[in-house]
Amino acid sequence: MVPIRATAEPLAAAGLLAAIAGGVGLGTVSGLIPGLHANTLALLLASTAGQVPGPRLYVGAAMLAAGVTHTFLDVVPALALGVPDPAMAAGALPSHRLVIEGRGREALRLSALGSGGAVLLAAPLSVPVTLLMEQFYPFVSAHLSLFLGGIAGLLVITESGISRRVGATLSVLASGGLGLVVLDAPASGVLPVADVLVALFSGLFGAPILLAAIDGEGVPPQADPAVTTPRRAVAALAVVGTLCGAVVGYLPGVSSAVAATLALGLTSARGPRAFVVTTSGVNTATAIFALFALVTFGDPRTGVLVALDRAAVPLALPSLLAAVAIAAVVSAALVPLLGDRYLRTVGRLDPAWLSVGVLAGLVGLAAVFAGPLGIGIFAAATLVGHIPPWFRCRRANLMGVLLVPIAL
Repeated sequence: MVPIRATAEPLAAAGLLAAIAGGVGLGTVSGLIPGLHANTLALLLASTAGQVPGPRLYVGAAMLAAGVTHTFLDVVPALALGVPDPAMAAGALPSHRLVIEGRGREALRLSALGSGGAVLLAAPLSVPVTLLMEQFYPFVSAHLSLFLGGIAGLLVITESGISRRVGATLSVLASGGLGLVVLDAPASGVLPVADVLVALFSGLFGAPILLAAIDGEGVPPQADPAVTTPRRAVAALAVVGTLCGAVVGYLPGVSSAVAATLALGLTSARGPRAFVVTTSGVNTATAIFALFALVTFGDPRTGVLVALDRAAVPLALPSLLAAVAIAAVVSAALVPLLGDRYLRTVGRLDPAWLSVGVLAGLVGLAAVFAGPLGIGIFAAATLVGHIPPWFRCRRANLMGVLLVPIAL
């Protein structure tokens, strides 16, 4: 009988798969917990990379898998938490409008289709897009302030009505001023990685929604999960999301919500379903395009890739892209599997106590990652975060928190 020996290749493949599985687990945790982001977990991994057994490539694969999984699953708490009173549906987030209509399960599947389609499209497009960007990147980099200023201007002028444009202007300026003050603040929490972004984004985007939801009725019973949007429309929206992901992947300061808002404003696509598909596609496509941007230009565009760079992970594209692809396949199945249960569970809870509990959790996360300063940032960001609902303009205008500091 011939003895069987394990070769280096199967062992290496098994180690890579184990790392990807660990990353999917981390991304699932960060995706389902409001306020926690895969970027933060990736930076924690980077700070302890020297103590993690195995090659640095495995650490990088886990980081990327966590980031991709997060882009799939972060729609779940976005749908389930902070649902306002039905009387306020007109001013609610697009995803919450679907939940109020009883179409939350459909929204979950639309999001998974948008993210999954973006992976299928971004992988083959990343090479030609990167080659194109190699030609234009020096010009874009030299005039980055003008590009970002133009994007901020488009956010304002695409609002309908004078009042909303005033609110958009105030949102961009107030969030931008807040970003200038706090982004480089010397924060220190109880963990080895300090992160003011947890407090900043939780206050800007999470707290105002949760405060408004205290008097809401919570998640109503959800209808069947059938996707009512035509397949061609979903495919077209996934293409739009993927192309926007290319922009986000190469331009700092431009978020998926900003890109999706501007893209949908320039197309005939409208409504909450279009926004859910497009934003999900942008989120996931960005992970792939930003990886190619890092390999080509050496410039990390996302928090996960900053962590990848800090951990000195070798940029072995085949292995890293395999991590993205495997994480995407698993995550696409996890969205409806976990999302349906999440919606049912949240629907049984008292919305007031749930909102207060999540708010307390966000304050706790701000303190853990940035100490007492984090709590102050959270409070200031919460005040600024109330500007869009006061003027009924889009919350995407609050991304001035990054656009303004980077442009300046």
